[in-house]
Amino acid sequence: MQSVQFEAPGTVEQAVALLAGATGDARVLAGGTDLLVQLRSHLVDPALVVDIKHIEETRTLVRNADGSYTIGSAVAGAEAHENAQFVADWPGVMEAWDLIGSTQIQGRASLGGNLCNASPAADSVPAMIVAGMTANIAGPGGRRSVPVGEVPVAPGRTSLANGEFVVSFTLPARPAGGGDAYLRLIPRTEMDIAVVGCGVALVLDGGGTVTSARVSLGAVAPTVLLVEDAARAIIGTTLDDDALAALDAACQAACSPINDKRGTIVYRTQVAGVLARRAARIAAERAGSR
Repeated sequence: MQSVQFEAPGTVEQAVALLAGATGDARVLAGGTDLLVQLRSHLVDPALVVDIKHIEETRTLVRNADGSYTIGSAVAGAEAHENAQFVADWPGVMEAWDLIGSTQIQGRASLGGNLCNASPAADSVPAMIVAGMTANIAGPGGRRSVPVGEVPVAPGRTSLANGEFVVSFTLPARPAGGGDAYLRLIPRTEMDIAVVGCGVALVLDGGGTVTSARVSLGAVAPTVLLVEDAARAIIGTTLDDDALAALDAACQAACSPINDKRGTIVYRTQVAGVLARRAARIAAERAGSR
C-alpha cells in the first residue's frame, strides 16, 4: 500500500482543486463507512483522500421556503433522524437511510457516500430515486445537477468526471396527497446487504385513486432501477388486487439479478414483486393519512 495524502478542505472550490489535481486515484471521504472498510481490506489504494466534512454545504440539512429540502452529501443519518419535519415529510427516504448499517454507523453514514459507492444493493438509492431527488455536483467545469439515478453507472462506478464530487441533494417538497415507503429483504434480522430493496412514492386524489407514482428496485440489476412500467400499472387505480398484481408482474419483468449466497435469480425476482406490493400499500396508507 502506498502512502496516502489526506486533505480536509474547507470550501467546495478547494475540494475540487485537490481532486482535479491528484496524480493518482483520489477518493472522497463523506461518512467513510464504506471507504474505511475498503482501505483496511486493501480493496482500494488511493493516492489522495479528500475529507469533505469540513465544508459547510456538505453538512447542512435545511427545509426551504417552498417545502423542498437541501441535504448535504456528508450529513449523517442519525442527524437527519432528529429532524422531525423531514421524517414526517419523507418517511420512506428516512427509513431507507436508517437501514445503512448499525446505530453506530448511523452516526456517520451519509446519502452521498451510499450513492457514490455505487452498490446495486444500496438501501438509500431506491428511496431517493422515487422521491425525485437530484444530486448537486461540483467540478472543474462548474456545477451541475442530475437525477440521483444517473450517478451510478455500474457496480462500483459512477458518472462523476475527474475532479467532481456530490456536494448536496435537492429533495422536492412532498406533494399534497403524497406518500412514500421503502422495504428490503435481508437474510438476517439486521445489518446485512439487501437481497432486494424496493421504493415506492405515489400521490392519491381525494377518492383514493393513484394520480402519479414512481417505483424503484435495488439489488436486482447492475444499477438501481426506476421501473416505469410498474408505475404505469398502478396509476389510475385504487390499488385493487388487479392493479397490485400488475405492479408485481411489471417489477418481476424488470429484474435481471444474479445468483449469489444471498439469493437466487428466481427468488430475487419473486421477492421484488412482493416487496413492491407491500411498499405500495404502505405508501398509499401514508398518503391517505395526510
